[in-house]
Amino acid sequence: MGRELERLKNRRKASDRLSLLLKQREYVLVVHYSCESFYDRADGRTPRVTSIAVRNLASGQTQSFSIHKVAEQRHILLADIAGKYDDLEKAMLDEFFDFVRIHQNFTWMHWNMRDINYGFQAIEHRYTVLDGVPTRVEESRKSDLARELIAIYGVGYIGHPRLESLVEKNKITNRDFLVGAQEAAAFENKEFVKLHQSTLRKVDILANIAERAANDSLSTNATWRERYGFHPSVIVEVIKEHWVYSLLGLFALIFSLARGWTLFF
Repeated sequence: MGRELERLKNRRKASDRLSLLLKQREYVLVVHYSCESFYDRADGRTPRVTSIAVRNLASGQTQSFSIHKVAEQRHILLADIAGKYDDLEKAMLDEFFDFVRIHQNFTWMHWNMRDINYGFQAIEHRYTVLDGVPTRVEESRKSDLARELIAIYGVGYIGHPRLESLVEKNKITNRDFLVGAQEAAAFENKEFVKLHQSTLRKVDILANIAERAANDSLSTNATWRERYGFHPSVIVEVIKEHWVYSLLGLFALIFSLARGWTLFF
C-alpha cells in the first residue's frame, strides 16, 4: 500500500508542476540541441554542439543558434566549416550564453538534458573548452519533461525510444525529425542545415507534448493501474481527486440504497 500511495503522491506532484508551468507558459522556454555523436570517441574529446533551439512555450517564438548560421554571417562556405569548427562553435555559444544570461528567471523545459554526455553540463563544458565562461541555468529552473511524464504515467507508459514513440502514438507532425543515428550521419556528411531543422522540429514537438500532458489529452500505452495503482486506499484517493468518479460513486450509492429500500418493503 505504501508504495502505491507514494506513486500516487509523486504523480500528483509531477502533474501539479506541469500544470503550474503551463499557467506561466510565457516564462517557460523549451530547449533542445544537436551535437556530434557521443559514441565511439577514441580521442576522448567531448562532442561539438552544432545547433540549439529555444522556443517560448506561450508565443511559439523560437530563437536558434547554429554553426551554419554563424558561418553564413561570416561568409564562410558550408564546405569550409570543418576547418573553422572551433571559431564557429565558440561564436555560436557566445550568442547562446548571452541569451541564457537575460533569461535566467525563466524555466527551461528539456528532454533528458541531464548530464555531461548530453545536457546543460555538456554545453557548458564545450564553451569552457573554447575559453568561454558559461552562465549556468539553476537546477530549480530546469524541468525535464521526460522524467515528468514517467512520474505521471508510469515507467512503461510508451515504448522506446520514447520521444519518437510518443510522436507516432499522438500523430504529431515529424517532418525534419532526425533520430540519433541520423543526426550523427548528418554531422559526418556536413548536413548542418538538416541538423538545425531537426532541432527546431524537436522543440516544437516537446511543446506539443507538454500541452497535451497538461490538459490530459496525451495518448500513451499506460493502463489505469499503471497510472494510479490498484489498492483500495489509492482508489479512494483517486475518487477524491476526480469529481466525476465521486459523482458516479454517489449515484451508485443512491441507487443501492433505493434498491435496498424497495426490496425491504
